[in-house]
Amino acid sequence: MLINLPQRTVTSTKRGGVEVSIVMPCLNEAETIGTCIAKAQWYIREHNLAGEIIIADNGSTDGSQEIATQMGARVVPVQEKGYGSALIGGIRAARGQYIIMGDADDSYDFTNLTPFIEKLRAGYDLVMGNRFKGGIEPGAMPLHHRYLGNPVLTGIGKLLFSSPCGDFHCGLRGFRKDAIAQLDLRTTGMEFASEMVVKATLHRMRITEVPTTLSPDGRSRPPHLRSWRDGWRHLRFLFLYSPRWLFFYPGILLILIGLVATFWLLPSPKVHTLLYASTAIVIGFQIVTFALFTKVFAISEGLLPEDRRLRRVFKYFNLETGLIAGSILLLLGIVTSIYAFEIWEQSLFGPLDPAQMMRIVIPSVTCLGLGFQVIFSSFFLSVLGLKRQTSS
Repeated sequence: MLINLPQRTVTSTKRGGVEVSIVMPCLNEAETIGTCIAKAQWYIREHNLAGEIIIADNGSTDGSQEIATQMGARVVPVQEKGYGSALIGGIRAARGQYIIMGDADDSYDFTNLTPFIEKLRAGYDLVMGNRFKGGIEPGAMPLHHRYLGNPVLTGIGKLLFSSPCGDFHCGLRGFRKDAIAQLDLRTTGMEFASEMVVKATLHRMRITEVPTTLSPDGRSRPPHLRSWRDGWRHLRFLFLYSPRWLFFYPGILLILIGLVATFWLLPSPKVHTLLYASTAIVIGFQIVTFALFTKVFAISEGLLPEDRRLRRVFKYFNLETGLIAGSILLLLGIVTSIYAFEIWEQSLFGPLDPAQMMRIVIPSVTCLGLGFQVIFSSFFLSVLGLKRQTSS
């Protein structure tokens, strides 16, 4: 469908402002860019919107820029490559209070944006399209995307972040520009779609979704999306932004397993298994400290929002309490080590019963290792805390 309209794509309000900016990322979309612009122009005119159309061009070589310019859209060149880079450039250049972003491959219907705008006017910060509720036309989405990639990645995102969105990767969505600007979006690739949802959820913004229909795109060339590469980038991003699931929960699980196994094995002669159990405790503790390091660093760098629970933890756990706890563990390890040495001395430093001695030595070494980790981790967290206070 190609709708011929006047070249003008910005309709001013009485105050001279722009209410809606329609942003389309573009990389060699000459076959479909004209159709998408025409549909968006029709919608702006039909609904008497104060709107503009922005083409965030990522280095097209097929004449897409010329087509967009001739049709009256505003072309914003974006030098840094990537889907996310193009959208970040387009969003920054937008003058509208609300932004509707959508792919320029004619897979989304720019003549049906009313559900998005109504939700934005109602006060929502982010309005996501949901293709699984709106309908996916035959041939519009590969089967492994429809039944594997999108459901799995969306399910993981909902689990990790308790997000209300049922389609993390829908390319048609609307948002308030000032709200999304606060998120400081940084990813340059396809994972930009997940970053917006995740950060909006973490910042407790008002999020909703509307049914959206996905149609087969109008291009003769393959899409820019690379299923496995971009799927991995999405998955990697989800876990990197969730220190709880990446570090904390696995670490706590290892510690619990190690503790239970240690207390169960201490009276028994199975000292080799006891060694593995103690190692699980040490590794688990190290992973938990990674969770704390990552969380504090991410907050100080603006990657994650402030966490009230973490602040409450640091009210009670500071450098001094860490030093005390670490010193107690060290002292316990030293005392039990001395006890083991005395037993060896009583046997005139001769051969000992390995099963008996290892039940003393293994917990001693474990306490020594944990004591040093607690002490130096406390110092490192204090350094990160100084940086966090300075940045805030």
